[in-house]
Amino acid sequence: MFYQDEELIIRPIQNEDLPRLWELAFKDESPEWKKWDAPYYEHKAIPYDTFMKNAESYVARDNFWAIEVAGLVCGIVSYYWEHEPSKWLEMGIVFHEAPSWGKGLGTRALKLWMNHLFTTMPLVRVGYTTWSGNKRMIRVGEKLGMTMEARIRKVRFYDGQYYDSIRVGILREEWAYNKNIIR
Repeated sequence: MFYQDEELIIRPIQNEDLPRLWELAFKDESPEWKKWDAPYYEHKAIPYDTFMKNAESYVARDNFWAIEVAGLVCGIVSYYWEHEPSKWLEMGIVFHEAPSWGKGLGTRALKLWMNHLFTTMPLVRVGYTTWSGNKRMIRVGEKLGMTMEARIRKVRFYDGQYYDSIRVGILREEWAYNKNIIR
């Protein structure tokens, strides 16, 4: 199973993706992408051999897929259960390399991911959490018709400054109405 929008595809991770996934996410101690993806949480590089010992756990997971652009894995989309009994699901996205940023690829990938989540699960709402320092992720939510549901002020400390935690979401009926609108 996969979803496609022109040259962008989201799909389950395959064994042949594992070296690229390590290179993108775990090779560097201080990768550029980490400055935008929850930089207030510590990131540690993982040696290739150590990563590969457990890398099979990434393959064919329902909640962790590759983003491929023009035939190259560039990032991931994911979800986790905030509270599974009530179907409270949060999603995430990371494009690991700067050339992928600022081109609308994140909006397109999350639109495909939301389509997958809403069509394969009995969800009432899908959302994600970011921080006020990541203006691009806030804008992605706006373009996808999501609502800012919470702003928890000054709870993310990074680089000597406090930032707000931002939670956005969209209900199934809003998504059905807005899914073809990208502003």
